Amino acid sequence: MITSASATDRPGRIRATAIGFTAVLMWSLLALFTAASGKVPPFQLAAMCFLIGGLIGVSRWITVAQARASLRQPAIVWLLGVGGLFGYHFFYFTALRNAPAVEAGLIAYLWPLLIVLFSALLPGERLGLHHILGGLLGLAGAALIVTGGEGLAFKQEFALGYGAALLCALIWSSYSVLSRRFSSVSTDVVTGFCLITAMLSAIAHVALETTVWPADTVEWLAVLALGLMPVGAAFYVWDYGVKHGDIQVLGASSYAAPLLSTVILIAAGFAQATWAIAIACVLITGGAALAAKDMIVRRKT
Repeated sequence: MITSASATDRPGRIRATAIGFTAVLMWSLLALFTAASGKVPPFQLAAMCFLIGGLIGVSRWITVAQARASLRQPAIVWLLGVGGLFGYHFFYFTALRNAPAVEAGLIAYLWPLLIVLFSALLPGERLGLHHILGGLLGLAGAALIVTGGEGLAFKQEFALGYGAALLCALIWSSYSVLSRRFSSVSTDVVTGFCLITAMLSAIAHVALETTVWPADTVEWLAVLALGLMPVGAAFYVWDYGVKHGDIQVLGASSYAAPLLSTVILIAAGFAQATWAIAIACVLITGGAALAAKDMIVRRKT
């Protein structure tokens, strides 16, 4: 398992940031694998995937005493972790049920920018103008991808869905930033977060949905891939990254997820390349580079 890195240890901080960014790479596969999973309802899919994701860490609980000891945490740690993972997905699915996907998705994608802004509240962190501008450029790029370059149509009758989308952005950004306050807590505890989230998702599924199992081997493999990567390992490396890496860079660079996701869908034949995607690529890449200016310059020197 990943070892701890001090925020004052620059090579360790860069390494932790790179590890955290692999979560963004895995999240870029979310749309492709979800599309390939067939018609499995959202909460059922979440329950299945978080169970798989939790099982990733169970083997360490069995073989490593230190991993088992990670379960003995204050209630606030469990509230933060489970609230972050389950809360985000609950309100995201609620948003999509009660508002058009384009507007709801864009509001939900405020979370990377909010991470950049909220990081100013952390001890030892300095929020610069280039961090904010980098986050705003990333948000502009995400807006182009989500809307396809077309206008938005916010309507009052979808207020519940918009509110849920905003809550999901606030929950994930708050979870990511507040996790930094518990940097001494081992990433092994994420296993528990995933298993409890799987249980809560299963309860929500029973209450709100009709069960639909994957129809064939390809759909089962897609569910397995989701649980192993974007709804599994991604949460472990993200936990480590936000605790020990450069959280402003991670926040701004997270806008790469919708861009890479779209590129993957294009490569797989599920979407077409457009001018909006090309411009979004420039905006998101430029925004991430701007936010990472301090890290890049200091590393060269």
